[in-house]
Formats: sequence, structure tokens, C-alpha cells
Amino acid sequence: MNSIESLSSNPTLKAYAQGAAQSRTTARADFLAPTVNVASPVGKYKKYDAKHRFKVPKTERGPGGEAAKVTFTAKDANYNCNYHAIDVPTDKIDSDALEDLIEVAKESMDLAADIASLSHERSVVNAALEALGAGTDYNFASADVDPIAIIDALIEDVLKATLGMGEIRVAFGPTAARLFKNNANVRKTVLKGKGQEGYNALSIADYGNLLMGNPRCEMFSMVEDTEPEGKDPSYSFLLADGIIVFAASDNPTRWDPSFMKTFRKSSAWMKPRFYQREDGRVDVAGSDWSEDVQVTNTQAGKRINAKAA
Repeated sequence: MNSIESLSSNPTLKAYAQGAAQSRTTARADFLAPTVNVASPVGKYKKYDAKHRFKVPKTERGPGGEAAKVTFTAKDANYNCNYHAIDVPTDKIDSDALEDLIEVAKESMDLAADIASLSHERSVVNAALEALGAGTDYNFASADVDPIAIIDALIEDVLKATLGMGEIRVAFGPTAARLFKNNANVRKTVLKGKGQEGYNALSIADYGNLLMGNPRCEMFSMVEDTEPEGKDPSYSFLLADGIIVFAASDNPTRWDPSFMKTFRKSSAWMKPRFYQREDGRVDVAGSDWSEDVQVTNTQAGKRINAKAA
């Protein structure tokens, strides 16, 4: 008789769990806080701010001279990948076939990975907003306000803070994305270049074409119900009218000057574990993982808020 516990050492399911975790990590969360795979769940990373700025080390050495050293000091910070876990219980299945058990396990891991990805995106956005503070308000409904010029100036600030390393990206809340598109100056610019049809088809990815350096742009549309269970819902966007201009890297390390990073232990994005509940009626598919979201360069992110008045 096959048991759910026997699946814990199944190599196919271990690989499936890793794949599910990686494929379901939301593109938005990875856009804002890309993943750094680290050898240990605890370690040092370079922390940059106004006093401790990013600088490129000099690598040239004379004959017999020593190489440049990348070191971490007491001024740098520690990452600590916190534990996370989700259990998905299912009623005991009637069939004893191993194939049935595996399919139940896969379905449970997919569900856990979906929940984990949403939880991660929420953590990333909240960490960014906490680090950047309230931001500066601009009335995007005013014809006297040019959002393109405002964001271009922020891009320039971020480039200076990172010495031009990495990639400039812009995160828009849904309200901010709408007000940006409908601003009189933005509309005039788009109509001049693409006409009405082009304006109607303007997507969030096209916003970058209007900005200096053609940065990648994403809209963060995650919604949260801020009311407790049992009360009428009160839905709000996590980012809403916020716009974040920041630097990131597609291949981040513990050293580079990206605004945010997510530290994860290599090959341990999600570990499956399976057990049977004490009463014998329910099989449980568990998923365990660890991660740490950190703002690693406070100078490499800038926030403004798009207002309608």
C-alpha cells in the first residue's frame, strides 16, 4: 500500500516543487525585487545609502601587487531568509495507486506556490513603500504638470546613485498609470507621434518609449481587502497612485547597487513534505521555503504620487 509519506523523498516531486515555485513567482515581484540565489540562508550583503554610496573598485594592479578585494564590513547588512510554510490538506483518497497520490501532491504544490507568490508580491511592495516614505505628490490632472519630465528627472537621479549600473525600471500603480496616460502633456506627445489610434493602443509597456532611456515599465495591480473577516470588503490597490523609479538587475548579486533584492537559498525555493493526519482521514501536502526581501540601496529608488487634483 502506498502512503503519502513516501512521497517526501520522491525526486520528481522535489523537482516539480522547485519548478512550481519559480514559475509562479509573479513577474511584478521579481521586477521590483529580483532574486539573489545565495549559498547560505544567512549572510552579508552590501547596503548602500547616502553615507555609504556605491563605488566601483579599482581592479588594476602592478606586478606583484595584490588584487582588489570585495569585502563585507560592519557597515553592511545581514540577510536572513525567514521560514515560510503552507499545508494543503485533502481528504484521504480511495485509490492506493502511486500515480493518484502524485497527482494530488502536484495539485497541492501548485496551490501552495500560487499563495506563496501573492504573499511575496505583497511583501515586496510593502517593503518598497516603507523604505521610500510618503513620496512627493503631483497633480497629473493639471495641464501645467508634465509627468514625462518629472519621471525623467528621477531616472537621472537613480542613474547617478548607481553610477549607471543595472537597469532603470518604473513601477506604476493602476491609478497612476491611468492618470499618466490621460495627462494633457502625455496625450499631446503620444498623439503627435502615433495619432489617436496609437494613443488608444498605448500599453503600460509603451510608457517606457516616452521616458528617458526607454526603461521597462510594469503596472502593479495587486488588490488587498483591508477589512477583517465578517465585515463588508474594502478593496484597495497596494500601490494605487504611486510611481516608483528604481534600478534593478536581471542577474543581481550581494554586491550590486539594485534598489531591492529577494534573497533565497539556491535550489531551495520550495521543499515538499507529506504526511497523514493523526486521525488517518486526511493527507497533507506541505510546502516549506525561506526568503528575505531587503531594500539594498535606498538611493536607487524614488517615489512620486499621481494625484487627480
